[in-house]
Amino acid sequence: MVTHHTHQQTRILVQAAAAACEDKKGEDTRILELDPADSGLADFFLVTSATNDRQALAISDEIEGRLKRNFGVMPNSVEGRRHGEWILLDYVDFVVHVFLAERRAFYDIERLRKSARPLTPAEFDTELKHALAELTKAARSKTSAIPAKAAAAKKKSAAPAKKAAPARAASGAKAKSVPPAAKKAAKTSPKKAAVKKAAAKKSPAKKSRRA
Repeated sequence: MVTHHTHQQTRILVQAAAAACEDKKGEDTRILELDPADSGLADFFLVTSATNDRQALAISDEIEGRLKRNFGVMPNSVEGRRHGEWILLDYVDFVVHVFLAERRAFYDIERLRKSARPLTPAEFDTELKHALAELTKAARSKTSAIPAKAAAAKKKSAAPAKKAAPARAASGAKAKSVPPAAKKAAKTSPKKAAVKKAAAKKSPAKKSRRA
């Protein structure tokens, strides 16, 4: 059973299946990008022509083998192998149709899907490369934005510590600005000051007795 893939994964699988058609000489290979409103579950039809039933089988075998070998993907169902006039490989998100040329003209599947957008394998490759390049660019820009955000957050968290430094410096400056005279006065005790005052009062009395 095949599970649903993302749109880009589906495109890569369709690209590989189209390359298998080209390698096995499939003719007039076309990829129909289906209108979502008209497509049901499938996103794409891959249509190619073979000149005989043996070539039709070879093309379908190469598609099935390549997708299994390279991507581990198997079709949900396979129809028409017995007669080889119209072999259908259903991969759920896309469907491969390998026709004999006359059967393809008879059923005219491209005309039945008028709303689909037809693409050659080369056109499909170009669009896929462009889409993958855009995804890669977006992924890289997203990855590069993560370190920038982390650096900004780190810088922001470190900012308060830097603001506290001037406050400490200011308090140190205040301590240094105390005048030396004030320090000296602070060291002189009240008791010593009283003794000096008393001595100053006694000195004039002594002088009067001698006179």
